[in-house]
Amino acid sequence: MDFLNKILSVPLEQLPFYLVVLVIAFTVHEFSHAYFANKFGDPTAKLLGRVTLNPAVHFDLLGIILLLIAGFGWARPVPVNRDNFKSPRLMGVVVSAAGPLSNFFLAVIGTFIYSLLISTGVLASISNEKLLEAIMMFFQLFGLMNFFLFLFNLIPLPPLDGYRIVEDLVPRRVRGKLQQVEQWSVFIFLLILFIPVLQRYTISPLYQLARDLYYHFMQVFLHILS
Repeated sequence: MDFLNKILSVPLEQLPFYLVVLVIAFTVHEFSHAYFANKFGDPTAKLLGRVTLNPAVHFDLLGIILLLIAGFGWARPVPVNRDNFKSPRLMGVVVSAAGPLSNFFLAVIGTFIYSLLISTGVLASISNEKLLEAIMMFFQLFGLMNFFLFLFNLIPLPPLDGYRIVEDLVPRRVRGKLQQVEQWSVFIFLLILFIPVLQRYTISPLYQLARDLYYHFMQVFLHILS
């Protein structure tokens, strides 16, 4: 147990909740990319069996292991061929944005359900302390993690969705220049993840913003439901 606590980036007692939350968040995120790509005329993801909510299809084992150990990771990217779209740039933006937005909507829905459980007195009526703690931990992690994934994936660095959105929005000449330095952007992204000083000014503010969004929506929903 001590060994696991040392190598994991999350407390061991929270690990099952993190895994469940990430299974849902990553699966819906990648499904959203695949669904809209197929809807707009690109069958690539559908032919590979990615238009599904089956978690096994979307998960990357190494990405999950690194997420638990290093605090970051990834799911299996959905392949998209923009040349199959009628409006490649516009539909490319929608397909790229679908993933982060799915996490935003999951966060809002989860926070609303949690607020509903609180305002209706359902949580207060649970006498089993461990069950109560488990429910509270799940919904808190669900809201916070999905808000964070929404913000994190909008960072305009490859391989994140934010970069693909910028790539489709900028003029072609700018897009060509971006592609020339894309390989270096990946190194910048990795440096941000691994160097604590850079994390302090990039990832840490995103965590704080995710918390702010979570508590803001909690307050709004509790006010509406009271």
